[in-house]
Amino acid sequence: MADKQDYYEVLGLQKGASDDEIKKAYRRLAKECHPDLHPDDKTAEARFKGINEAYGVLSDPDKRAKYDQFGFAGVDPNYGAGAGGAGFNGDFGDLGDIFGDIFGGGFGGGFGDIFGGSQSRRQSNGPMRGESLRVHISITFEEAVFGCKKDMQVSRVEECPECRGSGCQNGTTPEICPQCKGTGSVRTQQRTAFGIFQSTGACPKCGGNGKIIHSPCPHCKGMGSVRAQKTLNVTIPAGIDDGQTISLRGQGNSGKNGGPAGDLLVTVSVRPSTVFTREGDSIYISTEIGFVQAALGAEIEVSTLDGPVNLNIPEGTQTGAVFRLRGKGVPNLHGGSRGDQYVTVNIATPRGLNTRQKDLLREFGDSLGEKGVFGKKKHK
Repeated sequence: MADKQDYYEVLGLQKGASDDEIKKAYRRLAKECHPDLHPDDKTAEARFKGINEAYGVLSDPDKRAKYDQFGFAGVDPNYGAGAGGAGFNGDFGDLGDIFGDIFGGGFGGGFGDIFGGSQSRRQSNGPMRGESLRVHISITFEEAVFGCKKDMQVSRVEECPECRGSGCQNGTTPEICPQCKGTGSVRTQQRTAFGIFQSTGACPKCGGNGKIIHSPCPHCKGMGSVRAQKTLNVTIPAGIDDGQTISLRGQGNSGKNGGPAGDLLVTVSVRPSTVFTREGDSIYISTEIGFVQAALGAEIEVSTLDGPVNLNIPEGTQTGAVFRLRGKGVPNLHGGSRGDQYVTVNIATPRGLNTRQKDLLREFGDSLGEKGVFGKKKHK
């Protein structure tokens, strides 16, 4: 016992930490070291117990005050005599609520029930929300820009149409479980060296349903739900980007005991365009022009998402120049105006010139005073 680690150090805190800092540190560490995440890891199990022990003391104002003043001896009268368990003594305060927050009310066997928090008071046969489903869909670049509608086949759990979710054959009703009185859970007590622990678990007679079905529905076998293929018409909003997800409320698996259905999460995969490149709401494209067009100016045709448009190239344009076409980009996903399109022009150097064309270029170069032109015509 003499080598016990300071409770503040266990939680990675300084003495004088606020109650909120203590609770946040405990939530994070308890989740990291939970035995269900580290099966057969004795080190993680020991650390998990130490974290609980530290929180059991520092979260209690009276125990914390005694610990700050007297150390381990202030919270454990057996400290130094070989007895452990400082800070436990059967009193876990709001650990049940915290585990419910961390693990969603049921992680690792229902710690809310074990520690006597709010989870132990929740009826296991109460309304439960259905699971959400995740699917993927592939669309073209243009469909992502302008939006589209797609039919999707989804396999999901739906309320049984024959018994309407009751699980009973038509004309029959379920019996309220006589052991749990319809709550779906039973409470037990266990005396340990650390005190009396109360735990709440599923009723063994009804399996946690709170009711017993004597004449199950032949269509769903008493489950109250069936798996079905559903065709959904999904609206893909204009401006959606690759990897983004849209949520369809209530289109997931059906809930239980009157609970709402989950959602359908559709992740969109956008196939790249061979012409356009997208960055946010902006569209980028490159095009080539001749050096005469660049020098004298010209009107050229460029591709846009709305079709070809004319673009004026001013006199003396240099390679790499960028021109903006306002409103030719991608519609903003959250509404508002469209982005812009940017056109980068590159000057193409001609190849395969004939003799006359070369002579004209040499004359043009001479007129500009250019020196060192290769292939210059020899004079006799």
